[in-house]
Amino acid sequence: MTNRSLFASMLLLSSAMVSPAALAQDAAPAGAAAETPPAADAATPAEDEADVSIPGGANQEIVVTGRYTPNVVRATPEVVSVLSSADIARTGEGDISGSLQRVTGLSVVGGGFVYVRGLGDRYSLALLNGSPLPSPEPLKRVVPLDIFPSNVIDSTLVQKSYSANFPGEFGGGVINLTTKSTPRENFLTVSGGIGWDSETTNELGYTYYGGDADWTGFDDGTRDVPDLLKSAFASGKPIIDGADFSRQDLQAMAMQLVNAPTALLQQNNHIPVNWSAGLTGGLTIPMSDGELGIIATAGISNKWRTRDTLQQTSVEADLSGDPQTSYNRVVTDNRVVVNGLLGFGLELGEHKLRWTNLYIRDTLKQARLALGTDANQVGRDIMKQDTAWYERQLINTQFVGEFHFDRFKLDLRGGYANSQREAPYERSFTYVRTNLPTAQDPVGDKFVNDLGGNRGDATIAFSDLNEDLWSGGVDLSYEIAPQISATVGYAYSDTHRVSERRAFQFRASNLPVAVQQLRPDYLLSDATIQLYDITLLETSAQDGTAAFDAKLRTHAGYAQLQAELTPGVNINAGVRYEDARQAVSPIDLFNSGASSIVPTNLANDYWLPAVTLTWEVAPDMQLRLSGSKTIARPQFRELVAQVYQDPESNRLFRGNPSLTDSELWNAEARYEWYFGRDQRFTVAGFYKSIDKPIEAYTSISDSSVNTSYANAPKAKLYGAEFELQKYVPLDTLSDAPFWQSRRLVLIGNYTWTRSDISVGDGDTTVINGIVQDAANFFTDGTPLTGQSDHLVNVQIGLEDQDKLSQQTLLLTYASPRVTSRGPSGQPDLMEKPGIQLDFVARQGLTLFKKEIELKFEARNLTGRTYKEVQESGDNRIFFNRYKLGRSFSLSASLKF
Repeated sequence: MTNRSLFASMLLLSSAMVSPAALAQDAAPAGAAAETPPAADAATPAEDEADVSIPGGANQEIVVTGRYTPNVVRATPEVVSVLSSADIARTGEGDISGSLQRVTGLSVVGGGFVYVRGLGDRYSLALLNGSPLPSPEPLKRVVPLDIFPSNVIDSTLVQKSYSANFPGEFGGGVINLTTKSTPRENFLTVSGGIGWDSETTNELGYTYYGGDADWTGFDDGTRDVPDLLKSAFASGKPIIDGADFSRQDLQAMAMQLVNAPTALLQQNNHIPVNWSAGLTGGLTIPMSDGELGIIATAGISNKWRTRDTLQQTSVEADLSGDPQTSYNRVVTDNRVVVNGLLGFGLELGEHKLRWTNLYIRDTLKQARLALGTDANQVGRDIMKQDTAWYERQLINTQFVGEFHFDRFKLDLRGGYANSQREAPYERSFTYVRTNLPTAQDPVGDKFVNDLGGNRGDATIAFSDLNEDLWSGGVDLSYEIAPQISATVGYAYSDTHRVSERRAFQFRASNLPVAVQQLRPDYLLSDATIQLYDITLLETSAQDGTAAFDAKLRTHAGYAQLQAELTPGVNINAGVRYEDARQAVSPIDLFNSGASSIVPTNLANDYWLPAVTLTWEVAPDMQLRLSGSKTIARPQFRELVAQVYQDPESNRLFRGNPSLTDSELWNAEARYEWYFGRDQRFTVAGFYKSIDKPIEAYTSISDSSVNTSYANAPKAKLYGAEFELQKYVPLDTLSDAPFWQSRRLVLIGNYTWTRSDISVGDGDTTVINGIVQDAANFFTDGTPLTGQSDHLVNVQIGLEDQDKLSQQTLLLTYASPRVTSRGPSGQPDLMEKPGIQLDFVARQGLTLFKKEIELKFEARNLTGRTYKEVQESGDNRIFFNRYKLGRSFSLSASLKF
């Protein structure tokens, strides 16, 4: 019997005790290598502009001018990788993080967080049209890139060598997303698709009803905070039995919190198919001095995923013996992403004005059912049921102005972004079966919940996060002489986040055995609450971690010079001065006047130099040398001592307010050979020295796994990259028309990386204000978290150069990487991503004079299994293990 079937039987059994179970913008800072090009330019070698004069009679001539279309990867003064709209389309990924994992040296961890050259997401900087982004994720300050659907992104630039025009938080690289720009012609495209997953679609899973509008990603009011609880929140008093709230008050609140649509887990033997729909349109309006362009997109995707997981922990240093906890947990996620973009672009001669507005709402409806054991409760079986609803929302508006005046270029940018995350009605119920003989326990063969903590419990939590980010900048460039230009600039950003989490327990002192066997919605019905004196207890009231206020304000100025020193030798040198004030402090919700949490107040300023030297050793070859100093600040969530449960890993996280900034020295040498149109070979070596890197560590307390953060003393990272892009014409294979315009696409890259943490005698780290021996948390010589020794990406495809016809195999491999330091001297937690093989086919055709694109995707053809493990000799503990289903999808778009 499978875990899912077993859980289904247990769920039906517990419910049947009383009744049947119910069911492109080109907006990077000036002087940046980050001006993302049009798709056509992204892969075109540099060509000289030529004027051809043709006599046309006396004093007349016709001049034909060839346009200079540089290969950005080659022409930029920094080390970059570019994903054009064509590259993104070839991979077929639904969100931009999926496409980025194909870039040399990049890996994607936890769904949407990009690691550059093995450095964690805190070392990567994500920008949208050159402006910073807030994060709707409470665990991070960086935005998860899986919330950006590929239909709103025109191109993506990844810059790996630092230049002073970018923010100083540039440990691994910067990722600049460019939204779709104004069109050159009027169009309207309608698209839709369906998908199937071998582990999920039409298979058994678990869900709960929720509200009528859940399929849209919006709550219909079912999860609104009830009036009584809302008034209690506003009172500024802890919601506990005492002078401020009577027992009757608490019971009245408890009765308003209980509703079957959010409490009752349901078995679904036929999880629905995945589907998506989209609409994109563009309009160009000619004007006397230029043109006005308007572009709009709207889309929705609704996807299901069921994971049949094994989750274990151990308290033994060598992982010997039976696990401390071991649960088989089935998790069903219903993820709905809604997006919209509205952009306006005005071009007046050499001047460009652009206003871009982006809306993304990412909603996760999650249901979990677990059965397992805990060594602290010998002989017992434990069943846990959880239901949750996580809303993440991003609203972004940006204005960009680019003005060209002969030798002067002025760039202005400003933006406001708001991100929110709400998690209402996070419910958890625990039932216990003692397995004792009937003489010792009359219900020893049944799951019961006494709401007393000894044999089961019931909890509920409400979380809310709001973050505002204002940003602006100005850049002024001047062409001093041919091949010599200077740029000065100023940038400002102000981020403010407020996070609050209120958690409660339902408590009873003496429930009858018959009541203990009731399913969740009956166990906490109005009748049982009143009849058996069930009350509500706030557990977030007294520990000082219910709410936090976080701020980060930066002012920066920079100067940069780009010059040709001698023919074929160019330099890009600059320095940035950046001043930052970062503060994270608990909010005294209950006017207690004191908190055990140490507030964070970081006030640092840095001079950050950067230089890149490029030597064109031959017409098609060049060498680059670069060096720089950068920083990495702790993320808000790493500083907030507020417990947070990650729905992806089912792990608890708690921040450390005593974290400090990390400082990095970076060096790189790179050889580039552009041996043909759209073709290149590159090889590079890189080195980074990191002072006080921030690392995750894990602890186990009372069978609960907790992850927190600390500054390790030092670390170094070094490695090499190889990249090859080659096209092979196939017209020589046959005279048949089919082969005349087709070519073989060969794209591959490999990254080898090593890292080492250095811990010496006397090295210390600070945990919540207390200085501790660093050796208690870190082991000398261990790798940094998130770093894989080997990353491999291969694309082998067949494409038609005259019309849309592409068939591409995509292979990705990442070797094992540390996700967290092991607790109490245990081995580190290792993720084993393994090999993934995908196939994407795109075919264009014309039907009734309309352009139609068909796309077929087959993902994870090897059927790999996700593993996060601890290993000591032959002993192994699975923190997380589940099958990743093979998925197949078919979509179509119609262009008018």
